[in-house]
Amino acid sequence: MPPRAVAFDMDGLMFNSEDVYTDVGRELLRRRGCEFTSELKDLMMGLAPRPSFEVMIESCSLDDTPDALIPESEEIFIALLEEQLAPMPGLFPLLDALEAAHVPKAVATSTGRRLTAVVLSHFDLERRFRFILTSQDITHAKPDPEIYLLAADRFGIAPGQMLVLEDSHNGCRAARAAGAFVVAIPNHHTEHHDFSMADLVAESLEDRRIHEALGLKSA
Repeated sequence: MPPRAVAFDMDGLMFNSEDVYTDVGRELLRRRGCEFTSELKDLMMGLAPRPSFEVMIESCSLDDTPDALIPESEEIFIALLEEQLAPMPGLFPLLDALEAAHVPKAVATSTGRRLTAVVLSHFDLERRFRFILTSQDITHAKPDPEIYLLAADRFGIAPGQMLVLEDSHNGCRAARAAGAFVVAIPNHHTEHHDFSMADLVAESLEDRRIHEALGLKSA
């Protein structure tokens, strides 16, 4: 049987927001005389805001706290969003196909509630999801499976009946540990990640194999 529900990661999966976050990291560290390296970006990717900035603080020996960096980074992100944020290829056709097939869908992101709302409302997407889970809805961030176990519970299904779309190693680990059907969709930030735990590694949200796995007519 095809999966009965779909959980979407957000950053780097639905939108090119990882590109925006790269510029946010660069600006945040430029103000402190430091460099935002690709190695640091990899360490931070997929983590919830607090542990992500704890990694930055430790790696760059900053005097700041996560409580100081998080709101500053959010303001930088919002300032860049208007010109830089874009949906990933295939997002809207996949949403349309899921809605035509009456397959429920949700967002399960490591991003905080404020920025999640800003990003989704930018494309008027909140109303198209049954529910939205953020880093503030859980105790343990990805790669812990908590967010996807909670998503399955909110859908009212077993985790194995849920398909998860992820773009990062940590996200795929979380979905695999939850027992979901895992689809990895690497982007240029994560193409070097280990996706060996995924059931399917797709080229993009346009990949017909995703539609086929879901039993959608659009396949």
